[in-house]
Amino acid sequence: MKVAVGSKNPAKINAVKEAFKESAFEIVSIDAQSGVSDQPMSDEETIKGAVNRAIEAAEKVGAEIGIGLEGGVQQTPYGLMLCNWGALAVKGMDPIIAGGARIPLPDEVAQQLLAGSELGPVMDEYAKKQNVSKNEGAVGIFTNGQINRSEMFTHVMKLLAGQFEYRTKQNDKTV
Repeated sequence: MKVAVGSKNPAKINAVKEAFKESAFEIVSIDAQSGVSDQPMSDEETIKGAVNRAIEAAEKVGAEIGIGLEGGVQQTPYGLMLCNWGALAVKGMDPIIAGGARIPLPDEVAQQLLAGSELGPVMDEYAKKQNVSKNEGAVGIFTNGQINRSEMFTHVMKLLAGQFEYRTKQNDKTV
């Protein structure tokens, strides 16, 4: 069985591999379009990006399962929060969706995003590093390394994989 990941980002690919490590799935990664802005600014937009990536990934390579993982932000009364969503797409079934960790972004980062910047480049500048989004991510910077981006997405992937397994078992019982 083939699982297509709609991203070439190593943090996302590693999360999918970790979630499916006990299975015999072949995991391939492709560039899939989110169909949303480069910096999703709401849960709804971030979810839509994840779903779009999952569907396109599966369709492009004829995989049985497509995975889309999308990072974004959500405005709350407590500030601009980092958010992350995932989707698992299987032909003939509604996409399975799961969300993960949320932490507030510092005002100096939030203001740049609200002004139209994208989190990846802002974090590179803020942390004085390159490719933060492909490594520890903003979550790694702002949790002092307690959790990194791959671990954050692994949590989402385990939520997706678990729901998929549950639905598959339920469908097997009704057949």
